Amino acid sequence: MVHLSGIETLLLAALMVASGYGFWIRFSRVWRNIFASKADADFALGDIVPRVNRFVWEVLCQGKVIRERPLPGLAHAFVFWGFCAFALVTINHFAQGFGLLLLPREGWFGHLYFGFVAVFAAAVAVAIAGLAARRFLVRPRWLGKVSPESGIIALLIFLLMVTYLASFVPGMEENRWLWWAHTLTILAFLPLIPHTKHLHLLLSPATVFLKRDGFSKIPPLSGDEDFGLDTGRDVTRLVTLQAYSCVECGRCSEHCPAYNTGKTLNPKEIALGFRGYLNEFGPGSEEPLLGRHLSQEAAFQCTTCGACEHQCPVGVQHLPMIVGLRRGAVNTGKWEDDYGTKLFLNLERNGNALGMAAGERDKFIQKQQFPIFDGTQEYCLWLGCMGAYDPQGREIVAAFAEVMRYLGTSFGVLRKERCTGDPARRLGNDLAFGQLAEANLETLAQSKVKKIVSICPHCVRTISTDWKEYGEAPEIEHHTEFLARCRDRLPKHTMPGERVTYHDPCYLGRYRGVFDEPRETIRQFAPLVEPARTRERSFCCGAGGGLAFLGEEKGERVSETRAKELAATGATVVGAACPFCNTMFRDALAAMNGPKLLDIAQIAAASLPREGK
Repeated sequence: MVHLSGIETLLLAALMVASGYGFWIRFSRVWRNIFASKADADFALGDIVPRVNRFVWEVLCQGKVIRERPLPGLAHAFVFWGFCAFALVTINHFAQGFGLLLLPREGWFGHLYFGFVAVFAAAVAVAIAGLAARRFLVRPRWLGKVSPESGIIALLIFLLMVTYLASFVPGMEENRWLWWAHTLTILAFLPLIPHTKHLHLLLSPATVFLKRDGFSKIPPLSGDEDFGLDTGRDVTRLVTLQAYSCVECGRCSEHCPAYNTGKTLNPKEIALGFRGYLNEFGPGSEEPLLGRHLSQEAAFQCTTCGACEHQCPVGVQHLPMIVGLRRGAVNTGKWEDDYGTKLFLNLERNGNALGMAAGERDKFIQKQQFPIFDGTQEYCLWLGCMGAYDPQGREIVAAFAEVMRYLGTSFGVLRKERCTGDPARRLGNDLAFGQLAEANLETLAQSKVKKIVSICPHCVRTISTDWKEYGEAPEIEHHTEFLARCRDRLPKHTMPGERVTYHDPCYLGRYRGVFDEPRETIRQFAPLVEPARTRERSFCCGAGGGLAFLGEEKGERVSETRAKELAATGATVVGAACPFCNTMFRDALAAMNGPKLLDIAQIAAASLPREGK
């Protein structure tokens, strides 16, 4: 145990006060900004058990950090676990400075605990050295600019570990110079935390625990005066907390389809843009959010694929931020886009995103001899805009209906059906979305629909989740879920010589968690080969977020990037499960003389026995 002189004890007390003040002077501003922000209208702790489970897995176990980037993730995990292990050691260290010894190294517990921490100290030293080498030598572009603060923090952590391990050298346990070196390193580290991205050490546990339930859930507007995220007074506490929690790791950027194809959007910069705005103007400001810190162009390049939110290890939910900015721009008339205006007019006047007359849908229904749902059939087959009006979408619906008839499953279609409002919802037009949702819910109720099946993951998500603000919709499932459940009643191995690669649609995979069902169905007919990015890491087709109806993309087309990945598998068939994905890949694959493109319903329908076959 080190024994300090009276002057050294006074110096230690003064330095601790100075370090604490340096920490608080910055952290208090962050704290005030969080609590001065607008309350989230939809926030509720709800069932605590899922939040505790998530906290244990993502924070204490560092499960998400390790799963998405195993090697650097494990290094980060060891640093975190090391700090947890060091908590009691640090308290004991400062107590020694005032002549107290809370935990002696002697005795079985002291030997066990301090030896345990020493093992972690060695692991942390190796981990932080590796992370520093990665940031400053390897320099993955996802990490962004090299910041001096990162180097300083890494050096301080390394010194903390080295000075602790040095105390185990015989004769060094009571070395006052070594004790002071360890002490000053801690005191220098503390005030740096709230001034750097390492603020996430304090905030991210709360962010993970408190974040909004549900994947990429768009919060409801709080009233007639709520137009979305327009100015500082619209920024909510969850947005502020998450903005300050961003660790700038770039995982969201690495998987963002917009950023990877030369667009302005970088999801990391969305979170940092809110942070920059709050630091300059603070919550409650009337200054517009879209400007120096946040880009309108970037906000409207998002495909809402959810890859950013899936990857984030500290609980940042990018989609509510981006859709909130879109809401603020659309609902206040600040977004001026000819394609967007045309889309909203099509939804208002024709009830579908393609602007087709309702009579075209009626002709298609009559041609396919689809029965009208009258309450006696088991399923209501929801056509959606693409299934009712798009030529390729119609082929998918017709194929799926053929399979349902073969299986003897009764179904019918609605006499009148409007767009679910998905593109309006994702682009921020709440008025159009609400009108469509209410009209459709009324139609379903009048038709006494109990179960719905749809070929479109966007329709499934919107009906099952987004419509809940306006009423409870009937149970709905995607056609791949239906096909997987009935696959044993379909023919087997009907595609000799073919190999199929499957593209996971964002709104079926990450949003709904449906990954195995489509693969099980494909394996019924042909061998399956996986692309490089698959399942939760699947790369978007580029159509989501209403972008399928907007103008030409800036930079490389997202669909072309993904189509190249799918063709690189060597498969002869690309299996799709979303009419939007089908539309986006059709031209891209044709341009490269790539594999055939078929929806899973078409693959299943082609296996059915026919007269003369």
